[in-house]
Amino acid sequence: MSSGAVGAGMGALGLKKRPTPLPKLQACAALGQSQLVATYQEAFARKGILTAQVLLTHEDLKDHDRHLNARNTLATLMAEGIVPIVNENDAVSYTELKFGDNDALSALVASLLPVDLLIILTTADGVIKDFGTPQAQRLSVIEKIDRQIEALARGTQSITATGGMTTKIQAAKIATRSGIPTLIGSGRKKGILKKMLAGADEGTLILPSAAKLRGRKRWIAFFHHPDGQLVVDDGAKAALRKNGKSLLAKGVVRIEGEFQNGDIASICDADGTEFGRGMVSFDATEFREQRLQKDVLVHRNNLVIL
Repeated sequence: MSSGAVGAGMGALGLKKRPTPLPKLQACAALGQSQLVATYQEAFARKGILTAQVLLTHEDLKDHDRHLNARNTLATLMAEGIVPIVNENDAVSYTELKFGDNDALSALVASLLPVDLLIILTTADGVIKDFGTPQAQRLSVIEKIDRQIEALARGTQSITATGGMTTKIQAAKIATRSGIPTLIGSGRKKGILKKMLAGADEGTLILPSAAKLRGRKRWIAFFHHPDGQLVVDDGAKAALRKNGKSLLAKGVVRIEGEFQNGDIASICDADGTEFGRGMVSFDATEFREQRLQKDVLVHRNNLVIL
């Protein structure tokens, strides 16, 4: 997974500041992507390794058939010993130039296959406790990403890139929930990958979740931007989280958004905190017209607790 297409395009055009108009960003990405791939091809060719370019959009991973096609292509390339160079297809992104960012995309691709390990290289040595203070300390291992860990993350921006430690923690949540351990470390250190793979104390290792999501539930949880929101009462929240029940109409306080049967919706508590996602079995208009009082709105087989 490689960022850098926009930055490479900016360099070719002599731009020092990241453009803000979407067409200009897309043009930079289109120009820079070819240069980026050529650089990787040249570097890997020295070791006799073939590379392939794979450009993805959110729709490629959201649509189930295209999702499977992407997985099969990547798996075949890797089985043939070919290194896929993956990036978002920024030149045709029509809403924004990111899935969220390439941290998120790396986790989605890792989850798509799935792989044995996700490594995210950055400018930091890992996840830092007491960042920016004399007491700053790298965390070697994180067993679980909780609110305290999320609070440690500090976003950093550059003029050519997007993302920071916050986005890397969010990416790690996707990967670890998919059963994939994640390493976050400095890409500026020589030989960092060899050291990490040899088990050296480099970066921060985030352990996989014990509650691993399987293929279909990963697809529901991570590969969609929800089309709407279902706000549920405390009883329904408890039934979903603790008892593994389906979501019934009587437990829904209100809905937000316009969605159709088969769309993915966020499931939130009364405070608006998302705690689940599910594939709905009804249209928003049906609920609003009170035609679903005794119906199952989200079956437990199509529901994921986040």
